[in-house]
Amino acid sequence: MIEMFVREIFFDGSTKSYILILQDEEKNSTLPIWIGPFEAQAISMGKAGTPPERPQTHDLFVSLLNHLKIRILSAVIEKVEEGTFFSRIHLLSESSEFSIDARPSDAVAIAIRAQVPIYVKEEVIHQIPEHPDFRQLLDSPEDSDPPE
Repeated sequence: MIEMFVREIFFDGSTKSYILILQDEEKNSTLPIWIGPFEAQAISMGKAGTPPERPQTHDLFVSLLNHLKIRILSAVIEKVEEGTFFSRIHLLSESSEFSIDARPSDAVAIAIRAQVPIYVKEEVIHQIPEHPDFRQLLDSPEDSDPPE
């Protein structure tokens, strides 16, 4: 598995959706994941570290787990099938370690808030072809603003 970080969120005008860009620290591996505007906003808010006036869903989830003394260990993007990514959030309770199914956008938003690693299995990275305009997107930040 490769530890990755949120590099950026871009707006893709051709699909009218947002692209979450995950990248490893050495910038050898990059993974684009298409997400919706609400998911883009949730990840951006978490990354900015600005607490909302009222808890959002991901904030509530992390708070609830902390209250129940369940530790979030990591988020893992495990596979992609027919263009759909699958991930799991790995947790530790007082009695056991377990994981739960989650959309990658939710897993990333939660991992950011819990300040835990985001991992991607190597086979997932190798399965995703690079977007034709991907390099151009990475080099032109003017369309990278997530929705307010």
